Amino acid sequence: MELPFQLSFTPPIGWANSRCPTGAFPVHCNRYLTGKTGNLPHIRRVRSLRLGCPPAPHACMAQTTPSYLGPYRLLNIVHTGQNCRIWQAYDDENKCIVGVKTLLDKFQKDREQTQLLKWEYAIAKAFDHPLLIKVIHFAVDRGNPYLAIEWFSSPNLKQRLNQGIEKFYYLLPKVVEQGAEALAYVHKQGWVHRDVKPDNFLVTDEGALKLIDFALAKRQPSALVRMLGGGKTKVQGTRSYMAPEQIRGGAPDFRSDIYSYGCMVHELLAGKPPFTGVNSNDLLTKHLRTPPPPLEAFNSAVTSEFAQLIRKTMAKDPNARPNTMDEFLGELRRVRMFKITPKKPES
Repeated sequence: MELPFQLSFTPPIGWANSRCPTGAFPVHCNRYLTGKTGNLPHIRRVRSLRLGCPPAPHACMAQTTPSYLGPYRLLNIVHTGQNCRIWQAYDDENKCIVGVKTLLDKFQKDREQTQLLKWEYAIAKAFDHPLLIKVIHFAVDRGNPYLAIEWFSSPNLKQRLNQGIEKFYYLLPKVVEQGAEALAYVHKQGWVHRDVKPDNFLVTDEGALKLIDFALAKRQPSALVRMLGGGKTKVQGTRSYMAPEQIRGGAPDFRSDIYSYGCMVHELLAGKPPFTGVNSNDLLTKHLRTPPPPLEAFNSAVTSEFAQLIRKTMAKDPNARPNTMDEFLGELRRVRMFKITPKKPES
């Protein structure tokens, strides 16, 4: 059956820029789980979710999904992934647009998939910060589990990269600081995000930012538990940004997010992640063993002090990185990102 509107698809890494039918930018949430192959993990994409555009005309409904879920009137599907679909919806009670995440028909009775929606809600429902996307509600309506999310239809930083990040340079100091502030808040609530990457930061044309996607988040165990080697977790994350200890399945650690954030900032200014590989194992090996490349070698406009700070965040030893995101923020605010402040491009 041919759909009366075009659904856009998001490849896992380095996809080309795409828009929904109305031209608005969607919200991306990409997730990867790892499994073991030999001595190193390999990466298996388990879902790719996206939301974020005004209703397209003549949008069609899923066969088994009702036109309403709770108080949310489903307007149109903005993305269909491997496990879930994302709807733009109208909240009849609060008179506003929201995003609604539902399971695909074949997963309606899948307990594991339902638990993933519950887990994201359980973590994020208490978050209250202007730099974090608001997770509103989880429920099951007539056998349909769903998650309602704040609507924020701005491109993510991966899309900004694909469009040409240079024209966004004048806002990057503000964006990098806000992203660090968002993660600092998550850490102060006791959570490690564990999937820090450009895809999970939405940014408006004015530089306002939202951190999204908390489904891989885990509590950081106590120092004693970590010292005794406890708290180890399943290897999860996105391979271009995973810290060495995360690749090894170590206990959740705030400094792992700092490593991932350094990889992301490097990519924003170098145009590519600090490490690439011919395959997953090659890439992960570089995270484990290869020193981070000098940022100033890729972008001569960046100051050496800022480049050194970003290189410090990507130290192989967590103890050599900034200990907290607040510590990173303190160092960030003491250095200039660019030798010459970029100007806003003429419209």
